[in-house]
Amino acid sequence: MTRKTLKVALLQETDRGSRDANLDAIESGLRDAAKAGAELVLLQELHNGPYFCQRESVEVFDLAETIPGPGTDRIGKLAEELKLVVVASIFEKRATGLYHNTAVVFDRSREIAGKYRKMHIPDDPAFYEKFYFTPGDLGFDPIQTSVGKLGVLVCWDQWYPEAARLMALAGADLLFYPTAIGWDPNDSDEEKARQREAWITVQRGHAVANGLPLLSCNRTGYEADPSNVGSGIQFWGSSFVAGPQGEFLAQAGTDGRELLVCDVDMERSEHVRRIWPFLRDRRIDAYGDLTKRFRD
Repeated sequence: MTRKTLKVALLQETDRGSRDANLDAIESGLRDAAKAGAELVLLQELHNGPYFCQRESVEVFDLAETIPGPGTDRIGKLAEELKLVVVASIFEKRATGLYHNTAVVFDRSREIAGKYRKMHIPDDPAFYEKFYFTPGDLGFDPIQTSVGKLGVLVCWDQWYPEAARLMALAGADLLFYPTAIGWDPNDSDEEKARQREAWITVQRGHAVANGLPLLSCNRTGYEADPSNVGSGIQFWGSSFVAGPQGEFLAQAGTDGRELLVCDVDMERSEHVRRIWPFLRDRRIDAYGDLTKRFRD
């Protein structure tokens, strides 16, 4: 890349109670980011509504949107007006009975620059995503924009080093993770701390292993389980930007809405990869077993 510095923003938000209210908050956040000089803004996972995967309900499919559609149209118009690169996250209705958790990238235009469909789909208490989302079929291909190639992944993807590596091998300049993750209120404080630190650590590891800046934007606030079966989720925020050695460039708090703005030195990856040439020393001749589920 030729650019030296990229000013980025992460919009850490709560669910405002309706699609229109959430989009109003996003519009306000994008305008504030543009005023702060940001060129790129990352939004959180499924930002147009609540995190609905705490229960399994066919009625929830009514929340899904086509791409393009009303939600992407509004964000695209703002990207064009404010001259921003925006990474958004949509519950995509591809066809009746076929839905995805999809990241959408706008490059200073209302036109969609590219999409990524979430590849790793969890199915755990309060995170019943397999009921709603078909695994992605677009592969791990960075999206070309005016600020570089964006390696966009989504939430559960962040636990898998293979996903980050494949984006890096395809030429990504930065890694992105729109996210919705939080605590079970019944867990102990010690367990909560372990989970949050593991989440941060694994993503910083992806930045280090690939020598790339990394942006992770999480939800914040408490969302009750609509079925009243579970205890709800306290989303832990903690959105952050890390440099190519895993160093924190900016980090948000755990329990509040926040617009996180910082500068990313786009030349550091070149320098870091020269002193830590991990790609050079990979033993690709010995990695065949990685394509197996398990070595029995």
